[in-house]
Amino acid sequence: MLRLPDHWVWDSWYTRDDNGLWHVFFLRASRALHDPHRRHRRATIGHAVSADLRSWRLVADAVVPADAPSWDDLATWTGCTVRGPDGRWYLFYTGVGRAEDGLVQRIGLAVSDDLMTWHRHGTEPIVQADPTWYELLDKELWYEQAWRDPWVFPDPDGKGWHMLITARANTGPANTRGVVGHATSTDLVTWTVAPPLSTPAGFGHLEVPQVAVLDGQPLLLFSTEATGSARRDDHRIWVATGETTLGPWDIASAQPFAHPHLYAPRLVPGPADDWSLIGFLDHVDGTFVGELTDPIPVRYSSSTGLTVVAEP
Repeated sequence: MLRLPDHWVWDSWYTRDDNGLWHVFFLRASRALHDPHRRHRRATIGHAVSADLRSWRLVADAVVPADAPSWDDLATWTGCTVRGPDGRWYLFYTGVGRAEDGLVQRIGLAVSDDLMTWHRHGTEPIVQADPTWYELLDKELWYEQAWRDPWVFPDPDGKGWHMLITARANTGPANTRGVVGHATSTDLVTWTVAPPLSTPAGFGHLEVPQVAVLDGQPLLLFSTEATGSARRDDHRIWVATGETTLGPWDIASAQPFAHPHLYAPRLVPGPADDWSLIGFLDHVDGTFVGELTDPIPVRYSSSTGLTVVAEP
């Protein structure tokens, strides 16, 4: 568990270094804000390390908002961390700026040689929403321009890299436009926006998307609190299946993962082809908790979906 006495902690992502040490990157904001809804406009990307995913040691923050004026001078949000073929580490993150009052989301990049000291790559975002396929800011349709939560992974055939993005299609009923945005790259730096890997299927947005293969089945894990009328609104964590790690993702047939307080979890691999979920505790008894859970062992089957493995 990771709980900070002076900061809330929420969305997180994980990677492992050459020495087997786990690194978690997470959003954090001061509890002195009192109202947890204010945390989004104060978010920075924190960093901690652990040998067992349970006991964490806090280290220096990875990325903080840039000096104004900049596209990411208000807050830095959820992303992912991957190692490139050059041995360097690449941290993709969401940024929002003061110029648009934090309503327009873009994706940026920071790089590191050691996972500890991070430097922005340039001064501009590396991926922005393309109106050919994706909705831009229109407050009559939606309260923000959704283009966030990048999840980057290598092409299954060795042809570069793919990025999944929380995005919205530019057509359809406003409350059901959520799709899996997509971009591609050959070098992790220059990206080309591509059509979405899903079609609208009853969700306003698909947050914190992640791809993993469990027992040979490619899965898309996502969270949402924006369900259209066609979806059940008593679940917030969902799992969709695809033919490959590029989908196409059958969002309409996504199965819920039931947990009363968990949000934005990640699938984290174990040492023996086992998997766990780690996410943050949201509201418990009406109070926002803002801490990361210990690993929750899970398994997947086509008949039952993603389920918790009972402790022996």
